[in-house]
Amino acid sequence: MSNQTTLQGNSSNRPTLSLSPCLLSCSLSLSFSEAMEEQNTEAKLKNLLKQEKIQLWNPPYTSDNNQPGQQQMQELAERYAPQVSLSVPEVGVALESIRVQAVNRGKGNKTFRETNVASLELLLPRDARKDLKTKNYMETRLDVLVQELVDRIGEEHGLRYIRLILSGKTLCPDKRLDEQGVKNHSKIMVLRVTDNELKQQMHKEEEERKNKEEKKKSQDKSLQRTQKGFQILSERDGSEDPITTPFLEIADQRGNPLKIPDKERKALILAMGFHEKGRSLMKRKQYDNAVCHLLKADGQFRKCDSALLTAVDNYAVLQLDIVWCHRALEALSCLDDAKSRLQTAERCFLQCYGEQQERLMMIKGNTGREQVLFLRLYLLQSLLSYLEGNDTQARDKLSKVESLYSRLCLDSEKMNQLLLLGFTEREARLALRACQGDLQDAIVHITNHRKEKEDLKHRERQKRRTRMDNISTLTAMGYSRRDAARALHRADGDMNKACGLLYLGFERDASEAALRQTGGDVQSATQLLLENRGVLPSELLPVSPPSTSPSTSSPSSEEPTTSSTSTEDDDLVNEVLEDISRHEEDYLDLTLEEEQELIGVIKSYLSRGPAPTV
Repeated sequence: MSNQTTLQGNSSNRPTLSLSPCLLSCSLSLSFSEAMEEQNTEAKLKNLLKQEKIQLWNPPYTSDNNQPGQQQMQELAERYAPQVSLSVPEVGVALESIRVQAVNRGKGNKTFRETNVASLELLLPRDARKDLKTKNYMETRLDVLVQELVDRIGEEHGLRYIRLILSGKTLCPDKRLDEQGVKNHSKIMVLRVTDNELKQQMHKEEEERKNKEEKKKSQDKSLQRTQKGFQILSERDGSEDPITTPFLEIADQRGNPLKIPDKERKALILAMGFHEKGRSLMKRKQYDNAVCHLLKADGQFRKCDSALLTAVDNYAVLQLDIVWCHRALEALSCLDDAKSRLQTAERCFLQCYGEQQERLMMIKGNTGREQVLFLRLYLLQSLLSYLEGNDTQARDKLSKVESLYSRLCLDSEKMNQLLLLGFTEREARLALRACQGDLQDAIVHITNHRKEKEDLKHRERQKRRTRMDNISTLTAMGYSRRDAARALHRADGDMNKACGLLYLGFERDASEAALRQTGGDVQSATQLLLENRGVLPSELLPVSPPSTSPSTSSPSSEEPTTSSTSTEDDDLVNEVLEDISRHEEDYLDLTLEEEQELIGVIKSYLSRGPAPTV
């Protein structure tokens, strides 16, 4: 099959719609940058400790009373400092942080297993700490109200008005710790506030809570409406008039419909639909909502045949989009998941495009446009390598990124010339990349592409005109328009076969069961019905009750008196169709502005300069 799978809508009142094909805003805060550098440093030191099989929680690095072995820790800091390009004091602080985490985790795990009492690290206000170098912990059960913990902290540390922060979110005093995500070893920030500030903060947090609940409801509603809309479309087989009843079909990159088993076709439509909705939300920078839709798409893709997923690039592009959202959401906790997804994406690209992209070249004639996908892949791999403390690999990947970026950056003068000729910005960008920046070749490329699309539309119009003429012929013979349309669809437009289906007078349920049994082969289905005198065995008939609609066999069948699709269904269908890109290569049309920004951020990390603010 083709390397590119598209999902295109069929309706004469809208352009041909195609989902992200499938061959074959970066805003980093200072605190986030600091967190990434801390993670990079600790990852490097943990790798060194692992290589030397050093366990900081055991002697001689930790004494019996859990205090650090000063001399041994100092020697480690002096030995590791040159290897991680940091000062000895900086390495010493990082090593002590790793040691304390390990010691407390070991103690806390034992206590928690035996008593269900958790150990929480308290990040107290600076002036409330007795020793700035010593961390503060408090043991508590997690099934108690936050207010109880607030009271204990206030009493033990002399703090009157405080609020507790977990992962940037304020804990609600009248809810339990475990209900708000507090776990054994959680770090709790303690902030001192005035009585008035506390009341204002509580009011603000209540408003934020309500807004969050509304956002969650809106998100859930969006997921439900997207799923229902594409489910409706997946159930439509194209037998009705596409003007009044739009449907979707899986097609190759040239718009030719592909024959896919019905169950897999439905899953694929849902997967590609959720993916397209997620990409639409990404364009609006709604990354949290986008990733929910993308993960739904991931679940649907997994229902499809693995051979299909490796033959097209849809699934690989989806993995990139999910990790890109995690990056935008600053979700460092998704590191392991992101690494696995990028490995899947790279493997799928290689299988789909070929080791040297020879398969891509054979099908599309060039590889320029798809290079933006590899740029984003290598860029995300560079970022993850940095977070894992592997600066060498991060630099290697970043070098590939910069090489691709220099080739994919477009000449503004050539872009302007193409725009002056009446081409769109998207057409110009994609064509110049496809033609390695050659202006004349780009003009020819766009012109040919426009002609191909116009030819496809002409074929679709001609196909529909022929279909409508055949339906009129059958209705003139006394059959209903609906039965005539269904017969023609089952016969793949063959008028003689359609007449045979209608003339033989088989019941609809039996006809459809026979067609399912024979894989849609009309001649075999007819023979099967004749052999069984029009009555198939019960195990071949649908489980649902028999249809009460008119039989396809009766010339006197009346037109249905009500529409088969409700107004609500029409609204849902139109809503999800609006999110489908009108251009089959929309997923390749990247300006690379966000990528350029992230390149600069990673370079600043690797240069060991001050934490950047982007």
